[in-house]
Amino acid sequence: MDNNTTAVSGTAADTGSAHTKPSALQVFWKRNYGAMFILLWMIGFLVFRLYPFFSSLVYSFSDFDLFKGISKWGLDNYREIFSDAKIMKSLGITFKYAFITVPLKLAFALFIAYILNYKIKGVNLFRTAYYIPSILGGSVAIAVLWKALFRDEGLINGIIRFFGGDGINWLSDPKYALFIISLLRVWQFGSAMVLFLAALKGVPADLYEAATIDGASKLRQFWSITVPMITPIIFYNLVTQLCQAFQEFNGPFIITQGGPRNATTLFSLLIYNRAFKSYEMGMASAMAWVLFIIVMVLSLIAFMSQKYWVYYGDESR
Repeated sequence: MDNNTTAVSGTAADTGSAHTKPSALQVFWKRNYGAMFILLWMIGFLVFRLYPFFSSLVYSFSDFDLFKGISKWGLDNYREIFSDAKIMKSLGITFKYAFITVPLKLAFALFIAYILNYKIKGVNLFRTAYYIPSILGGSVAIAVLWKALFRDEGLINGIIRFFGGDGINWLSDPKYALFIISLLRVWQFGSAMVLFLAALKGVPADLYEAATIDGASKLRQFWSITVPMITPIIFYNLVTQLCQAFQEFNGPFIITQGGPRNATTLFSLLIYNRAFKSYEMGMASAMAWVLFIIVMVLSLIAFMSQKYWVYYGDESR
């Protein structure tokens, strides 16, 4: 009996000892299991984001050919960027494109959101219909469709000729080509509209009731109540849409290939041409960093200006 009791006690003691002294692997896993879960993301971020980011900065100071390698180092790429008329023209076109598309896109998005904020029959169907272009607009298929609509023998010219007018060279005339590319961008206002719609629903109803009692018109209520209350979302949409506009690529690449006469050669498209057509990876890297700095400066200006026009409902800001 004593021997059996001793054996059972020994077994229990061994089991208890095993539980109180976990293995080194168990200790490591217990202390680092959170990091292990994000390990793959960290590897992807380091390999596909951080390394290309800093390596492009290094390559921007070199004469790096994709097949011949690096032949020299220096500031020649940056000197060429600011002295080359074609590059500066592309940069000007990019600014023009951004300052056309961003205000128009935000205006259309806010206008449609304001209408859809009313309780009307079938409003959810209209919200979905207006949001769909933002999902499809950046795809290659929609760009091809856009090209088919506005080509010389396309649907738009067909409608114009049906009513007795003359067709317009939408894509082959420099006066219209950039407008057509911009129109595709403006058409994708669904994502901004959804944010505006959410902001409009957050405006207190008692403000409108008080304004109505005071005799304020709908237009006056919109400018004095609605716009100030949704300025944080206006600011957010402004910054995000500005960044996206300067990085636009699909539209000009698929629809016009930068033509006619480089009228739609946005800076991102020119970077692509230098990198993958001319194989000038050093120059492409330098141009990418110039674009990055431009977007960063514009974003900083927007952030610095928000204290003058963005209302956060906190007097301490």
